[in-house]
Amino acid sequence: MPYRPLVPALSLTALLLAGCSEGPEQSGGPPGTTRQAPSPDPAKGTPEQAPHDTVREDRKDPAVDPAAQAYVDAVADKNLEALVNAFHADAQLVDVGRKYTGHDEIRDWARDEVIGGKLTVLKNTPRTNGTTLLVRFAPGGAGGFEAHYEFEVRDGRIARLNLEYA
Repeated sequence: MPYRPLVPALSLTALLLAGCSEGPEQSGGPPGTTRQAPSPDPAKGTPEQAPHDTVREDRKDPAVDPAAQAYVDAVADKNLEALVNAFHADAQLVDVGRKYTGHDEIRDWARDEVIGGKLTVLKNTPRTNGTTLLVRFAPGGAGGFEAHYEFEVRDGRIARLNLEYA
């Protein structure tokens, strides 16, 4: 019988430790209960998000140049003609060293390599006459890679787009 007083002491210790493990975010309720953190407002984002979640592809960033945003939207909508119309008729597109000039060449490139993919803007860096976007592009919607998209804009349309791996 020498072990009998030990059982209540261990039970009391367990209860005390359980009570001490509650942090300030869990206070305000009965002992032993937890309070859920408030759900984030999807329109605002939260600072705890990973960098790739900070700008969602279905939300327009007001700081992104409208011509670059038109390109991003066209990819999201799988709209080949909207993508082509975001460019000037004499625009140049450079995709990791491969050059395409004018609507016809850009249309062929976009149809074969862009439309059907998923483009997520990770970071926007405005520049004079354009912007540089750090993006994650997933051809076919899965997998993918990060790239810098350097947009040069003239009169509200893309004059030149340079794509380079990040």
